[in-house]
Amino acid sequence: MTDLRDLVRRQFGLNAERYVSSYDHSKGESLDRMVELVDPRPEWCVLDIATGGGHTALAFAPRVREVVATDITQPMLEAAERFIRGKGLTNVSFEEADACALTYGASGFDLVTCRVAPHHFPDCARFVREMARVLKPGGIAAMVDNVVPEDPPTGDYINAFEKFRDPSHVRALPASEWLQLFADAGFTLVATEIFRKARDFEAWAGLQTVSDSVKAELRRRLELAPPGPARALGPETRDGRLYFYLTEILIVGRRTA
Repeated sequence: MTDLRDLVRRQFGLNAERYVSSYDHSKGESLDRMVELVDPRPEWCVLDIATGGGHTALAFAPRVREVVATDITQPMLEAAERFIRGKGLTNVSFEEADACALTYGASGFDLVTCRVAPHHFPDCARFVREMARVLKPGGIAAMVDNVVPEDPPTGDYINAFEKFRDPSHVRALPASEWLQLFADAGFTLVATEIFRKARDFEAWAGLQTVSDSVKAELRRRLELAPPGPARALGPETRDGRLYFYLTEILIVGRRTA
């Protein structure tokens, strides 16, 4: 796990500002729906895990008492803090933390959020249990992450494609596995929604500043994908630019009292 932690820090530390300015991370239907479904209360204390560029923390901060934004990568935290402070918000604090081994005590938060990050985590079951542990009884966990189809060969192809761009990618899970992890951790499902999100290939590859040779191989894998991955990724050219699709799941669960 230590090697993976160092890899994540290196990959995201080098590209922190890109994630702050990334359209795909700052905007999106799934973020809007997360806020809408959670319906946060002004008295709540929120923990945002793997805050990245700080976009989820920023979405909730005006609606709650306090947000603790955490990340394993210090340069990412620093970039997120500059971004959020620049918006004039003062009720967000920034702390380094491991999503799979949180240092916070039990039952301390009303809401725990995590968005488009768990595919980098070494142990998603432990991550979900940690969310449950730090929530107050009846508290809410809201998570968005990429998912792959239930068909294992297709899922394996997409995960290998992602990992070739970003070595810190561990595994995007199928939706059924996420739902089972939430159930096993004692959550009652409040809502689950699926989103299909278009990605501009050049912008997606640019987030990790890949070399020209890696970019060429990624393009080849996308354009020559076998039938299952091709249906899932849906590569298409618009106005001379290559696009493809990733699928996200939004899960909102309530910790059993």
